[in-house]
Amino acid sequence: MPPQNTTILSDFKTLARTISLVENEAEGFESILESLTPLDIPVIGFTGPPGAGKSTLLNAVIGYLLGDGKKVGLILVDPSSPFNLGAVLGDRLRMTAHFTNPNLFIRSLASRGSLGGLSDKIIEVVEVMKAYPFDYIFIETVGVGQSEVEIAGLADTTVVVLVPEAGDSVQAMKAGLMEIADIFVVNKADRPEAEAMINFLSLQLHITGRDYIPVLRTVAVESKGVKELIDAFLHLTASKGNEERKISLMTDKAYKIIQRQRMKGFDKKALRESLVRSAARKDFSLYRFTHSYLHAPKGTEAPKGADEGSFL
Repeated sequence: MPPQNTTILSDFKTLARTISLVENEAEGFESILESLTPLDIPVIGFTGPPGAGKSTLLNAVIGYLLGDGKKVGLILVDPSSPFNLGAVLGDRLRMTAHFTNPNLFIRSLASRGSLGGLSDKIIEVVEVMKAYPFDYIFIETVGVGQSEVEIAGLADTTVVVLVPEAGDSVQAMKAGLMEIADIFVVNKADRPEAEAMINFLSLQLHITGRDYIPVLRTVAVESKGVKELIDAFLHLTASKGNEERKISLMTDKAYKIIQRQRMKGFDKKALRESLVRSAARKDFSLYRFTHSYLHAPKGTEAPKGADEGSFL
């Protein structure tokens, strides 16, 4: 276990071990988190529907930055194995070109069924990684469509990657994915439908009063447009107007940490059994039922009256 007075992590081996301790909630993991000093490192999220070319584009971006001597941390949130809930590691396989680069650290996390495209321990893992002197930290989500909006509550800058043929899916995603983008990228922009897609996005942004958001075109397999994309998120990261967003992000992250800790150890199976008994009553009220749980002392079972629906 890393020493408790550690503030900045000095090597990848210590970083990897610390992430494992935190992710698995090993004994003392909270003390480790409290001892770390996070640095002011830009966190850039890549998201978008499956097949948009997120991994290929991110691979090109990282290759460019590594070639410039930058230190890069990469979190790949993979779909979970249906058997052991571990990461499938599919996206990591696409990064093989950079495996041996000493300035790149890759960590795969399993989504473990999360509907938001992220792992439930992603906040803590990012905080650990920010205790290592990276120049940039990137997060790529699993690509699950409209529900994949949690990335906006984690990354300083969110890049939404689409393809020219995604017009109908974008229309369906407007309530979620459309609103979280700081940068739109139309990848595979050498296809005939690319210009129409760019015009469509620009129109939607204009209608919603968000036409300040850049819409870029890339061809990831040829590294075309990669420099322009990097310039765009560097500009956003350096923007003074980004400070308010950072405070909002920290508020959301603090809320989720507190929420998770307060629900820790809650027995959902026991809740279900109690609900089955209570719901059989003709005078059953879900509000009265939950009221007894909400007002029970932390760490104790709900009062017996919960089963009879007697709490007013």
